[in-house]
Amino acid sequence: QVQLVESGGGLVQPGGSLRLSCVASGSSFRFYGMGWYRQAPGKQRDMVAYITSGSLTNYASSVKGRFTISRDNAKNTVYLQMNSLKPEDTAVYYCKQNAGTKEYWGQGTQVTVSS
Repeated sequence: QVQLVESGGGLVQPGGSLRLSCVASGSSFRFYGMGWYRQAPGKQRDMVAYITSGSLTNYASSVKGRFTISRDNAKNTVYLQMNSLKPEDTAVYYCKQNAGTKEYWGQGTQVTVSS
């Protein structure tokens, strides 16, 4: 069983930045793709950014050019650098690991963008 623990959320003003981190347990982190997803109240959970085991990346169109996903396999950690934040980025952010036929989710971290 893999455990994912997110951190780094908080309250930030529009135009500000945050960096989210997600630490995974286990020894197989480097073999699997990792993604960041978000869910705003009353809305479905959507993919924000994804990074493969080979560090290829993909972004939702709404965050492209503002957010950057990266990974540090030595630390079992995936990051989401969020710049130029907008109020519509407000949501609970979750990380997910795609481990073959299984997927694992973290508990989420709240990001609120407001003046």
